[in-house]
Amino acid sequence: MNIKKFIPKKIKTILKKNFRIGPYPNWKAILKKDNELWSERLVTSKSGKKVLFATSTGGHRSGNITESALAASLVLRGVEADVLLCDHALPGCVLAEYQHVQAKNIKKFITDGPAGVGLCESCFACADRMFKDIGINIHYYSKLVTADQKNEALKISKDVLYKDIKSYKYKNYDIGEHAMSGALRFLCIGDLEGQDYAEEILRSYFRASLLTMFATEALINKYNYECIVFFHGIYVPHGVIGEVARKNNVRVVNWNTAYRQKRFIFTHDDTYHQTLQYEPVSHWENMDWTNELEDQIMSYLESRESGSRDWQQFNENSNPSLDAAIREIGIDFSKPTIGLLPNVVWDAQLHYKSNSFKNLIEWTIQTIEYFIKRPDLQLLLRIHPAEIKRYSKSRQPLSTEIENAFKDLPSNIFIVPADSKVSTYTIMDQCNSVLIYGTKTGVELTSRGIPVVVAGEAWIRNKGFTHDATSPEEYFKILDELPLKNKMNEKEITRARKFAYHFFYRRGIYLPFMEKSKDSMTFSLGITEINDLAPNMSVGLDVICDGILNKAPFIYPAEKQLEEDI
Repeated sequence: MNIKKFIPKKIKTILKKNFRIGPYPNWKAILKKDNELWSERLVTSKSGKKVLFATSTGGHRSGNITESALAASLVLRGVEADVLLCDHALPGCVLAEYQHVQAKNIKKFITDGPAGVGLCESCFACADRMFKDIGINIHYYSKLVTADQKNEALKISKDVLYKDIKSYKYKNYDIGEHAMSGALRFLCIGDLEGQDYAEEILRSYFRASLLTMFATEALINKYNYECIVFFHGIYVPHGVIGEVARKNNVRVVNWNTAYRQKRFIFTHDDTYHQTLQYEPVSHWENMDWTNELEDQIMSYLESRESGSRDWQQFNENSNPSLDAAIREIGIDFSKPTIGLLPNVVWDAQLHYKSNSFKNLIEWTIQTIEYFIKRPDLQLLLRIHPAEIKRYSKSRQPLSTEIENAFKDLPSNIFIVPADSKVSTYTIMDQCNSVLIYGTKTGVELTSRGIPVVVAGEAWIRNKGFTHDATSPEEYFKILDELPLKNKMNEKEITRARKFAYHFFYRRGIYLPFMEKSKDSMTFSLGITEINDLAPNMSVGLDVICDGILNKAPFIYPAEKQLEEDI
C-alpha cells in the first residue's frame, strides 16, 4: 500500500522542507564534511565575478538540481552566485498547467493564480530551503517589484485590448509574445481561438510577464552580473528574463537536458530553440571523421528507437515490424510515399524568422490539401506520440484539427495516430522523403540517408543537407519536385552524420554525477562531498563553467567522447 497518497500535501511540504526529504540535493549533508572550507569560499567569492541563476520556479526539479550544483561549482571557482526565486508572486508561470488546475478550479486560478490552487507552497518552500542550505544570496520576486509597479502591471493587463496583447510591447520588450507563449503552454493548445477562459488566462500571463520584467530590471540595475543562467529560455517567466537581460547588454546562458542520459545542452545568448539553427557549421563540418566516430553515432541513433540510452522515450515499446505496420496502416509501400512528421501543436510557440507558415496546424492542413491534389503520391502522417505520452496531454490534438478541416480523406492519405505502437523509424525508412516542421527526428532521418524537407524551426535547417523552405511558395515548389529521383548522396549523408555526432555527443555535455531517477522524468545529484564539483574533477563541468564565465563554446571535447560513451 502506498502510504504517501494518504499524507496531506501541506504535511508533505513540511516534511520535505524541514527534513530534506525528496528529489532535491541535501546540501546540508553534502557540505557538512567541508563546512569550514565552504564558508571560506562563500566569503572569498564575494570579490569575484557575479552570476545570477534565474531559477524562479522552485518546483522545477531538473532546474533546481542542476542550477544549485552549478551555483556551488562557481563558488568553488571564486564566483559569487545569486539565485532568483518566485515567492508566490506570479499569477501565471511555466509550472502551472491545465492538468494541475482542471475545469473545476480554473476560475480560482484566474482570480488567485497558482497560489490559489495550491501550486506555490511546495514549489517555493523546498527550493528556498535548499538554496539557504548552500548559503548563496536569494532574491525574491515580491521584494523586487514595487507597489506602484504591481499596480501598473495590473492596470495594463486589464486595459490592453485582448486582440492587442500578443503584439504588446513595454519599452522595447515583446511582453505580449511571451504572455501568449505562456498561455498556450498552460492550456496545452496551439491557438486560443474558441477556447474557454482564453482571454482570462492570457491576461494572467500578461500580468506575470510584466511583473517578471520589473523584477529582472530591478536586479540588473542593482547588480553588475557577468551572466544570467536559467533553464530553457522560453515561456513565463524565463522568456521574459532572457529578453530583458539581452536588451540591457547582460550576457545570457540557457540550458536544457539533452536527449542522452547525463548530458546537457548549454547555449549562449538565447534559447537553444533559436541558436541551434544558426550555430556556425565550422563547429563540426571539418572534424576529423573516422569509422570509429561513424560507428559510434550510428549505434546511438539505432538505440533512439527504444530510448535505452536517453532520459525519456515517448513512443515506448514500439513495434519495429514493417509487416505489422503495413497491416495496421493499410499502406502499399511499393507506391511512392512521402512522410510527414509534425511536432506537438502547442510546444515552443515562438516566432521564428525561418518558419514558412504561421503555425504547425496551418502547415499540416495546407500540406494535406496539396497531397489531395497529388494522387500519384501517398502521404504518411505520423501524429507525435508526445501528444498523449507527455505528462501533460495536448488539449488540441492534431488529429482533431485534421478531422475538423476534412470531412473525408482520399485513399492516398494515411494517418498514424499518437497512440499507435508502429515504429516511426520503420515507416519513415520506406518513404521517398520526409516533411518536417520542427521535430528533432530530422537529425536521425538524414543520418539514415532519407531526404528531409524543413518547413519550420528544425535544428537541421541551414546545415547543408536538407531542403529548406522559408515561404509557402518555396515549400510548395519543393513539393512539386516530389518524388525525388535521388536519395541523399554520400557526401550529404556524411555531413548529416557529422552534425548528428556534434549535436548528440559534443553539444550534449556529459555530467557523470547526474543520476537518472526511477520515474525517468528527472535525475538526482550523485555527489557525496562538495569537492566533487571542484575544478578538474569533471571535464563537462569545467566546460560549462568556462562557458558561463568566459563565453567559451559549450562543446564537449572530442577526445573524451569514446571513453565516456553511454
